[in-house]
Amino acid sequence: MELTKEEITKVSSAKKSVLSKKMLEKAYRLMQTAYNMAVLYDENRAVCSKYVHSTSRGHEAIQLASAFQLQAYDYAAPYYRDESILLGIGMEPHELMLQLMGKKDDPFSGGRTYYGHPSLKREGFPTIPHQSSATGMQAIPATGMAHGLHYLESQGLLSSNNKSVVLCSLGDGSVTEGEVSEAMQMAVLHQLPIVYLIQDNDWGISATGKEMRAMDAYEFAAGFKGMERMRVDGADFVDSYEGMKKAFDFVRKERKPILVHAKTPLLGHHTSGVRKEWYRGDFDLEDHQKSDPIPTLRKALKKSGYKEADIIKLEDEAKAYVQSEYARALNAEDPDPATVLDHEFAPTPITEERGQRKPRGAEKVVMVDAALHAVDDILRNVPESLFYGQDVGGTLGGVFREAATLAQKYGDSRIFNTPIQEAYIVGSTAGMSAIGAKPIVEIQFADYVWPGINQLVEELSKSCYLSKGQFPIQSLIRIPIGAYGGGGPYHSGSIESTLLNIRGIKVVYPSNAADIKGLMKAAFHDPNPVVMLEHKGLYWSKVPGTDDAKTFEPDSEYIVPLGKARVAQEASDEAMENGESCTVVTYGMGVHWAKAASKKYQGQVEILDLRTLNPLDWEAVVASVERHGKALVLTEEPLMNSFAESLAGRISQQCFQSLDAPVMTYGSANLPAIPLNVDLEKAMMPTAEKVEQVLSELINY
Repeated sequence: MELTKEEITKVSSAKKSVLSKKMLEKAYRLMQTAYNMAVLYDENRAVCSKYVHSTSRGHEAIQLASAFQLQAYDYAAPYYRDESILLGIGMEPHELMLQLMGKKDDPFSGGRTYYGHPSLKREGFPTIPHQSSATGMQAIPATGMAHGLHYLESQGLLSSNNKSVVLCSLGDGSVTEGEVSEAMQMAVLHQLPIVYLIQDNDWGISATGKEMRAMDAYEFAAGFKGMERMRVDGADFVDSYEGMKKAFDFVRKERKPILVHAKTPLLGHHTSGVRKEWYRGDFDLEDHQKSDPIPTLRKALKKSGYKEADIIKLEDEAKAYVQSEYARALNAEDPDPATVLDHEFAPTPITEERGQRKPRGAEKVVMVDAALHAVDDILRNVPESLFYGQDVGGTLGGVFREAATLAQKYGDSRIFNTPIQEAYIVGSTAGMSAIGAKPIVEIQFADYVWPGINQLVEELSKSCYLSKGQFPIQSLIRIPIGAYGGGGPYHSGSIESTLLNIRGIKVVYPSNAADIKGLMKAAFHDPNPVVMLEHKGLYWSKVPGTDDAKTFEPDSEYIVPLGKARVAQEASDEAMENGESCTVVTYGMGVHWAKAASKKYQGQVEILDLRTLNPLDWEAVVASVERHGKALVLTEEPLMNSFAESLAGRISQQCFQSLDAPVMTYGSANLPAIPLNVDLEKAMMPTAEKVEQVLSELINY
């Protein structure tokens, strides 16, 4: 199916008569609409360039040809220049202009995000989940959508027999991004139903194609075995339409990926903020003008029997229509500033603790098994759920055996290994969620999460807020974390402070088996992205002093709402009345250090286990601090600029009148990595003995 340009040209030439006069007229009217929008924006720069925007000038033919293939049951991930795709699926100019001007009724984001960044969930239209501006970033969530379709189809979980297709639109420059390669690798590995449309105008802002790449996207895709490829003339609507129809028909039938490389001119500015005359010479501009899609389609209209007067009338109507749409958008309301806090998170259905934490006859269980049983319960009861990541599939079931037996129980289509692609593991969950699949994924060690941070920040964390609540992302990301005795610098790190600086995600950090089981289920059912940090040193309770991480196993109905702290150890009334008590606010391994350290101070130390770091149970923190007047915030992380220091500062500010001593903090030494040698590790990290000294200072202050 790898067609040359000459073969595509022959196919297109043979079928030009297939395109009706009505179709050509529709395309030309929309081309004129897009053209007049670009002209109007430039003529009204004082208003239209208040916020940066880009237009589709030069790309109209391939974009409209693609839009006309999309059905209401399809999915799309356009890029920021795809204005004509939006017009082609039926969006009205004033709707796009509402976004251009940041207006209240911008249908995509309510004035929150840039022009040409759609989030669309509307009956009769293809679904377009949120995606960011980051170049090439949409390739992974889009491929995740195709992956979700592939999974749901394999399980017989789709209510319709329609063969949905995902369209992922990219500029050619973005194909040099590593994340695009990750996406394409998974598309061919799993044979996913996706069309990658590459629009190549030979520019990446001011860098030319020759500066950026040794080959174009068509040539690059030859390296992905199983990727069908096609070239089309992206400046010719008829050629583009026939090519895109062939591509969509192929994917609908074969359920395999295809890449379409479309050569286009760039006739507009890169964006309103980077104007073409600043970096492009007259020769280049004139050369691109020769391929303007509008005159080419105008000629095709005439060949089909359209008279010159009719074409002029159509052009005049499009211009008048755009001007009236502009006036309509210009006079629309701005957003109410009071709504700025809306849609950070979608509301969760899990608001109360349910089930039995210690049912009759329960036996004690280690944390890793409690987590395994929680995931097993989810997979058994929710057929849309699936679990994937590095080494979690097959017979190994995770390097910590945290997924042991699951692949054998539920099959390789539900529990499977991924390549070493942290970006795909994280970002694909955005696409999965949009389709209706419910992913649980795992990054093998916290130290290796960094390649996935791009997707976590730009796609997952912002989706609910920037889509005005249309696309919250249900994503449970499991990450083993923490030091456990000789793990060394790349398998022992703590990352919670970094994660907590990412708004729009929830972060959970259990300290024992009962909590990990209850929190895992709450995290799964939460409609927002949740990162579950699971301390490797607590998994098996093999680290000295962590026996309490083993608990009686809760029943299968047990669930703990996120954002609810738990008093893991109470102080006596007598100690509180005498002013001889304190609270330790902590989580994870800190709970166990605090328990061991407090044995010397029987009845004097309350331990508040936060369990969830975002959302934080601030009310429980305040209540605990006010009960005792003395507080220690304890963490495993290096202390400087950490979450612990931030929390201590907040306590100091808001609980000042209740304090009888400075809020103390304690954590690891401020070093860039944890040493391999166990004695060096111990010297860097908190221990029960070190925490005991801090407690002595605090209690006796």
